[in-house]
Formats: sequence, C-alpha cells, structure tokens
Amino acid sequence: MPEITDEIKRFLDLQKLGYVATVSSDGTPNLSPKGTIMKWSKKQLVFADIRSPDTMQNLKTNPNVEINVIDPLLRKGFLFKGFAKTIHDTLYDDVLKRYRDNGIKSPINAIVLVDVTEISEVTSPLYDMGASEEEIKSKWKKHFDNL
Repeated sequence: MPEITDEIKRFLDLQKLGYVATVSSDGTPNLSPKGTIMKWSKKQLVFADIRSPDTMQNLKTNPNVEINVIDPLLRKGFLFKGFAKTIHDTLYDDVLKRYRDNGIKSPINAIVLVDVTEISEVTSPLYDMGASEEEIKSKWKKHFDNL
C-alpha cells in the first residue's frame, strides 16, 4: 500500500488548491476544487465539504475518488486514488479542530476521509525535455505576473 510521506504532507500543506474527481450516478465525471485537502494519516487524506453538493451526492453511490494537487509554478504534484467516506464520529471533531487551527473559517457541512490506494507523482512534460525546476517556475511566474 502507498504511504503519504512527510514530503507529500509538506507539499499538501503548501498548496492551497487541489481537485477531487467523482463519478455521478449517470456515469459523467464531476471535478470539484478543494482548498482543504490534507494528510490525516500515512494512508488517509481528508477534505471538507464547504460547497460541494455534487461531490457529496456522488460519494453516496460511488466512493471512488481521484485527487490531484499540483504546484502551479513548478508544474509538479501528486495524484491520489482511493475510496471516500463521510465521517461523523469523534474523528470529525478532531479534523474540524485542525481545520479551525489552520485558519479555515468557512462553514463546513461535512468532512470526507479518503483511504488512499494509489499515489503517483505528476510532472509537466517540460521536465522530460530537460527543463529545470527553476526554468519552469520562472516561466510560469512571469506568466502569472503579466495577468
């Protein structure tokens, strides 16, 4: 089984946006941005339902999720696959406390725990062409600075 390492935890703590993919009851994909993805244990991630009615509905019929968190400047990140479930027990209170301690003030409707079954690194094809992290970061920083 894959393990969410301290390196991955640090990465997740730095990134402020990831995406959770679910499958709707009619088989169509649903992709939802999340600013609350964090490591909970060596094999689990959590995220909060702040405004995710489609995601939550989809998880009732199909617990499969894919989570993608990418550094927008370095064009590197991680893809996680797993099974999600909404938590309601004392774990809910523990996770909610961590979110509040981390400064998340939004109302939280539910907390989702994901048992991670696969972890893959994601990198831009620019790395395959020999570009360095600094070159890629500089390119995208200039792009965002010019918006």
